Amino acid sequence: MRVSYLLLLLFTTVSKLQAQDSSAHPINLGLVYPLSVYGKNAANQTDRVSVFAIAGVSKSTTAVAIAGVSNVIKQVGTGVQVAGFSNHIGTTWHSATVAGFMNQVKSHGDGAMVAGFMNSSVSFRGIQVAGFANFVKKEVYGSQVAGFMNVAKLNSTVQAAGFLNSGSKANVQIAGFCNNADEASVQVAGFINKAHKVKGVQVAGFINIADSSDYPIGIINIVKGGERQISVSIDETATVIAAFKSGGRYLYGILGAGYNVKESESLYALQAGVGANVFSLPVARLRVEALSTMMTSFKGDYYNRISLNVFPSVHVGKRIEIFGGPTFNWLFTENGLGIDLRKHYLWSETYKHDRFRALYVGVSGGVAVKI
Repeated sequence: MRVSYLLLLLFTTVSKLQAQDSSAHPINLGLVYPLSVYGKNAANQTDRVSVFAIAGVSKSTTAVAIAGVSNVIKQVGTGVQVAGFSNHIGTTWHSATVAGFMNQVKSHGDGAMVAGFMNSSVSFRGIQVAGFANFVKKEVYGSQVAGFMNVAKLNSTVQAAGFLNSGSKANVQIAGFCNNADEASVQVAGFINKAHKVKGVQVAGFINIADSSDYPIGIINIVKGGERQISVSIDETATVIAAFKSGGRYLYGILGAGYNVKESESLYALQAGVGANVFSLPVARLRVEALSTMMTSFKGDYYNRISLNVFPSVHVGKRIEIFGGPTFNWLFTENGLGIDLRKHYLWSETYKHDRFRALYVGVSGGVAVKI
C-alpha cells in the first residue's frame, strides 16, 4: 500500500509540475527506455531530472541524469550525469559527468568528466579523469589525467598519463613512458620526450628529441639546434671512458662506457649523467657534471661512484675541446672491488662485512670532439 501510495503521489506531482512548465519536464523515472513515466516521448523532451534503473534516453537534461547502466542525452546535458557504465551526450555538455566505464560527448564538453575507462569529446574545457584514456579531437582548455593515454590536438594546461601523452600544443605533459607535442613548455617522461619546440624543460629517463630545447635533462638528447660531442677521459683511478654528450645550450646528457687499465682483474665501466654549461666564452667555458660510474668484473660484485665534476675547458679550433678539473666522489663497493684503486680517502668505513663506502676528492680530464 505504501509503495502504491508513493507512486501515486509521484505521478501526481509530476503531472502538476508538467502542467506548470510544458517545455521542461521536472522529473522522469523509469526502468529502461521506453518503460518510464513519459514512455517513448522521453527521447524528444527536456528533463530537469532523469532517473532510470537501467538505461535512460532524453533529448536534454538540465539538472541531473542518473542511470544504473547508461544515460543517453541526444542534445544538451547540463548539471550532473552519473551512470554505472556510460554516459552519451549528443552535442554539448556542462558541469559533471561520471561513469564506471565511458563518457562520450559528440561535440563540446565543459566541466569535469570522470570515467573508469575512457572519456571522449570533440573539444573540452575543464578536467578529464579516466582509468585508461582521454580522447579530444580538437582543443582541451584544462587538464587530462589518464591511467594509460591522453590525446588532444591542443592542450592548454596539463596532460598526465601512465603511458603516453600526445598533443600539438601542450603546456605541461607528464607521462610514465612517452610525451609527444609540436610545442610544449614542460615535458616529463619515464623514457622519451619528443617535440619540435620546447620553451622550458624536458626531463626524460632516457632520451629527449626536439628541434629547439635549451634545457633537456636525459641520458641522450637529440636537439636539432643543440650540441653533440664524443669525449675520451681518464680519472685518478686510471679508468678510461668514451662518452657521448648531447643536449642544448645549457644542459646536456652523458652516456659512456670504458675500462680500468690499473686493476689486475678486468673491470668494465658504464657511465651516465647530466651536465651544465655554467659559464661560456668564445674560447673557453666552465662545465659541471653529475655522473654515476659503475664498474664490474662480472663476478657478482660491484663498484659504484657518484661524482660531481667541475671542468674548466678550452676550445682548440671549432671542434676540439680540452677539459679537466677536480671531482668530488661518493663511493660504494662490494667484496672489496676497486678499493685499492685509491690509497687515501677523506672518510671511509666498512659495513655489513663485505661492503665499503668512502668520500674523496679526485681529478679527471680529457678531450672532446664536436660531431
